[in-house]
Amino acid sequence: MLKIGDFSKLSRVSIRMLRHYDDIGLLKPAEIDEFTGYRYYREDQLFVMARITALKDMGFALADIVRVLESYDDKEKLDEFLSVRQKELAEQAKETEYKLMLLDTARKRLRKEPKMSFDVTVKTIPERYAATVHMVIPRYEDEGMAWGMMAECKEPLIPADPCYAIAEFLDDEFKEENVEIVVSMSVKGRHNDTEHVKFKTLPAVKVASCIVKGSYDQMGDAYATVVSWIKANGYRMNGPMFNIYHMGPAQTQNPDEFVTEACFPIE
Repeated sequence: MLKIGDFSKLSRVSIRMLRHYDDIGLLKPAEIDEFTGYRYYREDQLFVMARITALKDMGFALADIVRVLESYDDKEKLDEFLSVRQKELAEQAKETEYKLMLLDTARKRLRKEPKMSFDVTVKTIPERYAATVHMVIPRYEDEGMAWGMMAECKEPLIPADPCYAIAEFLDDEFKEENVEIVVSMSVKGRHNDTEHVKFKTLPAVKVASCIVKGSYDQMGDAYATVVSWIKANGYRMNGPMFNIYHMGPAQTQNPDEFVTEACFPIE
C-alpha cells in the first residue's frame, strides 16, 4: 500500500487533487485509517490514475471521465467515447481557426487603414426586371443556397447593365436558424418562371447606402454607420435593409477584392 504522499509523487498528481477525486468518486483510496484519517492507495491504482490523466489531457471533463472509466474494459464503448470527443475537438479547432482568421484580418486592416470610415449617400435604386428567389435558409452563411437556385433556369441569365445582385433578409430580428431571404439579380430579356425562380419587375427604392471594400467582417461597422447617419439626418428607415454585391464570391475568391453596398430603404 502507498501513503497518499508517495502515491502523489509517483502519479504526479497533487494531494489536493487526489482528495478532490475522492470527493467526486473518481478515484477513491483503497483504505482510510479510521483513527488517523490517512489515505492509502494500492500500487495497481497508479494505472487507473494514468488513465485519468490521459483522459484529462484529451479534454474530457471529470464527470465524463467517471463514465468512461466505468466502460474502460469495453473496447467498443470506449472507442465510442473517444470518437465523440475527437469530433468535439475537431469542431473546436475549426472555431479556433475561424477566430484566428478574424484576428489576422482585423490586424491586417488596422495596418492598411489607420481609421475605418464609410461615406453614406442617398440614392434611388431604379425599377428593374429581375430573377428572384424567396426561401428560408438554415443560417445567414448559407445565403449561397438561394443564389444556387438560379441554375434552375434553362436559358442562361444575362446580367443587366448595371447589374443589381441583391440579398434582402426579411426577418424582424436576428435569427440563429431558419432565415427568410429574397435574392434578386437584374437580368436582360424576358424569362419564364421556374419552381423556385420568379421573374418580376421590382419597384424603385430610395436608400441610404455606403460602399464597403474588402471582407465581410466590416459589414457590422458599415451598418452602424448608415443607421447613425439616417437618424442624424432626419430620415427614417422604411423596409428591410439589403446588400448589393458589386463584386463578391461569384466573381473572386479574394475577400480583399469584395465590393458590397449596404442599403437601407428610407423616407
